[in-house]
Amino acid sequence: MSNLEAANKPVDNIVNRLPAAVFEYTYFTDGRKGFTYVSPYCEVMFGLTSSMMMSGSLSLRSFIHPDERDSFVTDFQSCLERAATFSWEGRIVTHKKELWINALATPERMLDRIVWTGVLTDITARKQAEQITKEVEKRAADAELQYGMLLESLPLGVGIHQNGVLVYANTHAAKIMGATAPTDLIGKQVLEMVHSDYRSLVVERIKNLMSGQLAPVAQEKFVRLDGVEITVETYAVPFQYNGKPAVQIVVKDITEEQLTKEAIRKTETLFSQLFHNSPFGKVMLDEEGKVVLVNGGFEKMFGFKQDELQGKELNQFIVPDNLTSEGNDLDSLISAKQIVRIDSKRKRKDGVIFPVIVYGVPIQLENRTIGIFGSYVDLTEQKRTEEELKVRNAELDNFVYKVSHDLRAPLSSVLGLVNLARLEGNNDNLGEYIKIIGQKIKQLDGFISDVLSHSKNLKLDLKIEAIDFNKLIEHTFTNLSYLKGVDQMKKFVQIEGSPFHSDPWRLGEIFRNLISNAIKYRDESKPEPSISINIHSTAQQVSILFSDNGIGIDETNLPKIFEMFYRASHQSDGSGLGLYIVKNAVDKLGGTITVSSHAGEGTSFELKLPNHILATSNQIVSE
Repeated sequence: MSNLEAANKPVDNIVNRLPAAVFEYTYFTDGRKGFTYVSPYCEVMFGLTSSMMMSGSLSLRSFIHPDERDSFVTDFQSCLERAATFSWEGRIVTHKKELWINALATPERMLDRIVWTGVLTDITARKQAEQITKEVEKRAADAELQYGMLLESLPLGVGIHQNGVLVYANTHAAKIMGATAPTDLIGKQVLEMVHSDYRSLVVERIKNLMSGQLAPVAQEKFVRLDGVEITVETYAVPFQYNGKPAVQIVVKDITEEQLTKEAIRKTETLFSQLFHNSPFGKVMLDEEGKVVLVNGGFEKMFGFKQDELQGKELNQFIVPDNLTSEGNDLDSLISAKQIVRIDSKRKRKDGVIFPVIVYGVPIQLENRTIGIFGSYVDLTEQKRTEEELKVRNAELDNFVYKVSHDLRAPLSSVLGLVNLARLEGNNDNLGEYIKIIGQKIKQLDGFISDVLSHSKNLKLDLKIEAIDFNKLIEHTFTNLSYLKGVDQMKKFVQIEGSPFHSDPWRLGEIFRNLISNAIKYRDESKPEPSISINIHSTAQQVSILFSDNGIGIDETNLPKIFEMFYRASHQSDGSGLGLYIVKNAVDKLGGTITVSSHAGEGTSFELKLPNHILATSNQIVSE
């Protein structure tokens, strides 16, 4: 081995180990050109040995990828002509294998040649990496574009803020905040758009988000650019925007939704209060006629509680057995979308049958019956009132007849006496006529007084006061002092018990009529006609017993004595209204009256009246 070869050997060892092909390409002045040196790595790259590469049997152009040939030839030819540095990147094809290479060679001029010394580097991996990077970047750009398009298409406001300043807002966010375009919001402080009542909450949420904590959905208030307050629902997440930490916030304007909910809540409240507080019986049934809900009025009317009826068929509880078919027909009519109103009868829990008006209304949803709303009106009191009205009308007819008769009778007597007094030749004592006329007028005045008392009793509201029975009895006897035989009556009065409150006028009427009856119907055959009045009062009621030893009443007449204009004795010259007024006054006071009597032995009336001790003095009690 020569010294030169020995000197070059370390260099060859280094070149041979390089992961690149080192070459010399020589252009001779006589026009020859080709590789004059190629390192062994060319076999790795091209699949050809160095000797094959340098033999010149293969065209350099044949290795170049068809898509790269024109640019390669142009660059290569230019370098040869100018003896310039050759630099090229492109693809080559060897043994159906495609590689990316980088060729870099610098020229050196000699006497008869130009030699380009260079290196061929396999850059396939780099190119592939660049390609992947481009794909990733393209996909990222596409994704960003799609994401942006998605944000713009959302019916939600989306914003991104960094350090509390908005850096992005979509179109819907601008709409929510009353801006003409998203750019009107960019650069604004987030807290400027938050209602002052919610700023501390938002600051805390941002702080938590930036520390990595999640922020749950929250309801807040924002202030639009025009100053209008709106209610929003917000959701926020940590976000990276342009490589920097940020917060992405999603906003839903729920102002209208809240107003709608409030309107619905108000409607539901109104319906609920109307349903539950109605004095009528209300029931809600499902489409199968089973109970969903009943109100307090229904429970009170029928005696059934909600939990006894819920989920069950209503008819089996409240429809009488003889009206089962009617109940079923009613349900059918309602289900057929007809509003129903019928007068019928229903059954309470205790088995009592009572008259009602039934209203049935179908509940429609999308032209389908989803339930039934029923309403029941208890007609018991109305029927009772109607019956009472019939009685009152009959009494009124009788009253009109009796009044006309009892008014005309004394007037006719007076008129007859006046005509007698005018007759020529009549020598009768006119003083006797005047005495009789006075008696008839007094009788007429008493009758009119009773009629007025009856009318007053019907119309006048209760007026509650403390009652002094001693004064009441004394006053009554004083007012009746004109009656014949009053001075013969023995009085026995016993009063005991708690303070008593009631209507003094009505009590006065009761005492006046019962005491006057005892005087009028005294038994003149007995040496000592008497009346005893025993009064015992408690905090709840008073018991008053009137007893006399008068002529009494035949037992067969007792049921009729409280009727209008009934006179049980020929000894009576009164209006026949006295005991009728007593009974009506007792009824007005909410009490009871019973009578026991035997002809020739006397009569007893027992009254039980409620004590209105809780009523304020002079209080008016409406019926």
